[in-house]
Amino acid sequence: MKVSTRGDYASRALLSLALHGATQTPTSVRDIAERTALPQPYLEQILLALKGAGLVRSKRGVGGGYVLAREPEEISLAQIVAAVDGPIVAGDFGEPHENGACDHEGQCVLLAVWAEVGEQIRNKLQNLTLADMVTRSTGTAA
Repeated sequence: MKVSTRGDYASRALLSLALHGATQTPTSVRDIAERTALPQPYLEQILLALKGAGLVRSKRGVGGGYVLAREPEEISLAQIVAAVDGPIVAGDFGEPHENGACDHEGQCVLLAVWAEVGEQIRNKLQNLTLADMVTRSTGTAA
C-alpha cells in the first residue's frame, strides 16, 4: 500500500489543527496551508472531503475556518486516509475465492496474503491517533 499525496496532506492538515488546539477556535485554510507548506487550493478540496467524513467542522465568515470535529484521541490515521483515499487495502486484487479467482496457479494463496497485509495496515493505522502524532511531534512521549 502506498499512502497517496491526498492521504499525507489530509493527515498533515489535521495534525496541524491538533497541534494548535483547534477543537474550539477555527483555523483558516490559509493559516493551515502556511503552517504545513501545503498548496491552499488542494488543501481546500481535502478539507471538504474531511468535512464530509465528519472529521472536521467549518465556520464561515470573519474568524471562520476549520476545527476538529472530535478530540484528537478519537481520530485515527485510518479514518483520515480512508476519508480522502477510500478503503485501505494492500492492492486492488479482489477477494479470495470470488469470480474464479483460484483458476490460476497460486492466485488464491496470494490473494489471501494481500488481504491479510491490508488488514494489518488498517489495524496499525487504526491504532495511531492524532493525539499520538501530537505526542510524537512535540516529543512529549511518556
